[in-house]
Order: sequence, then C-alpha cells, then structure tokens
Amino acid sequence: MTGRIFDIKRYSIHDGPGIRTTVFLKGCALNCLWCHNPESIAAGPELMHWPARCTRCHACVKACPTGAISKDDGGVVAVDRTKCDLCGRCAEACLYDAMQIVGRDMSVEQVVAEVERDRVFYEQSGGGVTLSGGDPFVQADFSAALLDACRSRGLRTALDTAGMSQNGALDRLAARADIILFDLKVMDDDRHRASTGVSNVPILRNLQRLTAAGREVWVRIPLVHGVNDDDDNIRRTIDLLLSLKTVRRIGLLPYHSGGLDKAGRIGKDPQFRKFEAPSEERIAAIEAAFRDAGFEVRRGG
Repeated sequence: MTGRIFDIKRYSIHDGPGIRTTVFLKGCALNCLWCHNPESIAAGPELMHWPARCTRCHACVKACPTGAISKDDGGVVAVDRTKCDLCGRCAEACLYDAMQIVGRDMSVEQVVAEVERDRVFYEQSGGGVTLSGGDPFVQADFSAALLDACRSRGLRTALDTAGMSQNGALDRLAARADIILFDLKVMDDDRHRASTGVSNVPILRNLQRLTAAGREVWVRIPLVHGVNDDDDNIRRTIDLLLSLKTVRRIGLLPYHSGGLDKAGRIGKDPQFRKFEAPSEERIAAIEAAFRDAGFEVRRGG
C-alpha cells in the first residue's frame, strides 16, 4: 500500500509530546483561507516553482515535453499550468530545486524506515510519530496501515486532524493513535463555512465522539485576527471544551503569512487571503481566558 506524502519533518517539537517526526500527507477536506500549507490541500501532486532559486540556466525549459515552461526575453522562467502534465522532468533537470513536484508516493515500509531513524530521540523524550497534512483522514486506509506499522514497532503515534471525517474513518484511526491533535477553527457555522469552505457541524460532532470515547485529545486553535479571536468565539469555544470534560490541553497557533508565498509557488495565490495575527496583548488575554477556565495552554502547538 502506498500513500502520497509531501514532507517528512524530523525533530518536530510542536506536534505532540516529546521529539517527533511528522509525516505530512496530501489531501484535506477543508480549504482554509489562511492555510499555512496550501500545497497540502489537493490530493494529487503539484508543481512548485521557486523563482528566487532560479539561475536562469533554462534546463527546465529544455526538459519540458509539453511546452508548459518558457522564458521571456529577459530569461525569466514562467509556468503555464494549463499545459503541465506533472511529468516531473523539469524538477529532475533543475540542479537548484527551483522546480519541485510536491507529493510523492511512498509505501508504508518506506515511511516507517524513515521515521525509525530517530527512534533514540523518541525513547529519550517520550516522543514518536505524528501523521498530519492535509489531513490523515483523506488517506484513511494508508494512514491506518502506517499507524499499525508504527505501533507494531513500539513507536508512539499521534494524529493531527481538522476533524472532518466520514464512513467510520474517525473511529478506525483514533483507535490506532495514542493522542489526537484536533484543530478547532470557528464556532459559528456560517463563519466557519465562509473561511474554510465546510460546515463545522460534523467536526464538532466528531470532537464530541472522540472525547466521549475517552480518547486523549489536545485541541489546537489557529488564531486569526477578525476571524476567530473575538470574545464571543473564545467564550463559545471555552464553553464547548468545558462540556467535553476530557480536554485539558490547548495549543494556540497565531496566524503567520508563510502560506501565501507557497500558494504563489503552486499557482494558487488568488485562492488565499492575507490575514493578521492578533496583537500580543490580545493573544495574552486569550491565553488567560483558557487558563482561568482550567486548561493547560501552550502557544505554538
């Protein structure tokens, strides 16, 4: 069995307890306007172009069989994505990683071999392997097989999810993970639809199911000014989490604009917007509100 991976990040300290290796899978059911990994949303591979790395050797232009890559009179390289068939020849020809195919198919065995390289760090720190994305639920069968393989080797596992899953995927994957990192965006359904493209009704229902089943859940909240940092949304979020009883850890993730650059590199910049992080004073007030409600709060994961 193979899955589509777009990154494997070693020595991660923000995706669960201890030192971890985070496996990023392609595909997400949400389309958040502020997404910091826009290359994770589409399930298929994508061409990422880094103009700042280009030396204008034009090896990519010569290698492209469809004429999707061209150069102007000044030697600047451009990509016509309507002609690109993602064959990857431009990436193979480029010596400077200015052209990259984002998303490679890997077997369970290949991924496990990669994550096991840092076993000593997991054992010393209480860390392990985190499946993220995108969202692991989009590739549920592969994610389940990968979790099983990790656990059979004694590796602790975590799932980072936006909570949008159907057809029993939630129960299948949650049963195989030691910890669930659950991203919670906006409480109001209309606002949630406007900023993520989907309703939050099934997401909140899934969160309630996980906690009712006794799963260890850490809630992570991206803080985006003007979207979810207002008093009403924070109050409603706290009220919901207090009702769940088993949620005690909260991670606050202030917005950053790094995703906009990557959106431009994959030709999708018109689909995303630049937001702002809440002020430092506002973030501190939100942290205090969660702590006063009895939660353990951490900024950054």
